[in-house]
Amino acid sequence: MRHLRLLCCAIACGAMLSGCQPGKNLTKANVDQVLPGMAKKQVESILGLPTSVDVKELDLTKKTTYVYTQGEESVTLTFWDDKLESKVSTFKE
Repeated sequence: MRHLRLLCCAIACGAMLSGCQPGKNLTKANVDQVLPGMAKKQVESILGLPTSVDVKELDLTKKTTYVYTQGEESVTLTFWDDKLESKVSTFKE
């Protein structure tokens, strides 16, 4: 009985997490909506969660790099503290 409960819990957790796939909304149109000065949460609301995140704590600031990949295409976003500073995209029309 205990194993059945654990199995059911694991299945439920997996189902919930399957909707949180990185980059699930990744399209050229969405990438074009991302503009310098946006906060991380604003970007995540447009593109979803990044495929990978790299955080570097510097003296008084923090540099965060979000990378979104979808097949052969990718978007790299660089944030200083919480503001988007740069965007490099390989998405084509």
